[in-house]
Amino acid sequence: MNATPVAATHDLEIRSLVKRFGAYTAVDQLSVAVPRGQFFSILGPSGCGKTTLLRMIAGFIAADSGEIEIGGVNMRGVAPNRRPVNMVFQQLALFPMMSVANNVAFGLARRGMARGERQHRAEAMLERVGLGGSGHKRVDEMSGGQRQRVAIARSLVLEPALLLLDEPLGALDLKLREHMKVELKQLQAAFGTTFVYITHDQSEALVLSDQVAVMHQGRFEQVGTPQQLYYAPKTPFVAGFVGNNNPVHGHVLSCDQHTVTLQSASGWTVHGRSIQSLAIGSAATIFIRPEAVVLARSAADLPSAWPAHKATVDSLLFDGANSAVLVTEQNGHTLRLALPQTGAFADLRPGEPLCFAFDPAQAVCFSAAHD
Repeated sequence: MNATPVAATHDLEIRSLVKRFGAYTAVDQLSVAVPRGQFFSILGPSGCGKTTLLRMIAGFIAADSGEIEIGGVNMRGVAPNRRPVNMVFQQLALFPMMSVANNVAFGLARRGMARGERQHRAEAMLERVGLGGSGHKRVDEMSGGQRQRVAIARSLVLEPALLLLDEPLGALDLKLREHMKVELKQLQAAFGTTFVYITHDQSEALVLSDQVAVMHQGRFEQVGTPQQLYYAPKTPFVAGFVGNNNPVHGHVLSCDQHTVTLQSASGWTVHGRSIQSLAIGSAATIFIRPEAVVLARSAADLPSAWPAHKATVDSLLFDGANSAVLVTEQNGHTLRLALPQTGAFADLRPGEPLCFAFDPAQAVCFSAAHD
């Protein structure tokens, strides 16, 4: 008796995927599984291979080796138009000569669906993305955020297993981009469709995603929740790329199972959390998050359990809740530290002395050989 096929629990599974362009390896032995209904982001700098990877999933680029499965079905040899995916580009690629409803219904028309049925589905989809009653409008009458929703509606109306999004917010202004982050997250949760989203913007990846893969030089440095990437980076690249960080380079003075003591070339002694076994005298880097630091006018006002450090204020970077202060530590290191908006430092000025401390458990240390 033949066994009954087990339904796939992952909408996307990639195994040992490789793509080379001549001597350049754009995608290097990548493997990952994306559970059904997840918002999955691929985060990395320009040129790391993330767009190449997305186009391989879509079928526009063939892999040199490795496998891609979508919904449990191997995609080897499957043409782009036969894959259960749709793609939203940064440029959106909407048709300005068509109405909004006809834009949304375009893919249904290509599939041969009757006009009445596709118009009904398009209007229902526009209602679901918050654009009910807008089907008669022209695309150029819509705002940037509305056009984003039209593009997403056009893709989702085809009921893909995966929605691939290629930096779709990159062309929007800052305020609209912040607004669209929230809308995208809400849309994905409402539809339950698996989103695979690529971006170089760490804020987008952290805000939107259930899981994030940090990509660097064709490889995934780490795959995890936004919280795991932020608080427990596994490599120096992830520590430096995800969120703001202050790297302090030096040599290891002491190291046990939990704590590393490092001394910089200028003589600053810093304590951090040990991520790996480090040899005494070896080169290492400690990463200090700006918001992990406590500021005070006097060392007496700092937590007594943490080492206190002295600094001088260089400049203030006021940005409301995201405000920061640039300081020079007494051994010459420049640091960017979060400036709490409690009013206690409202009168802080360049040139003033300042004290700071941080919990060594909140500062991670890596061997410089892995940087």
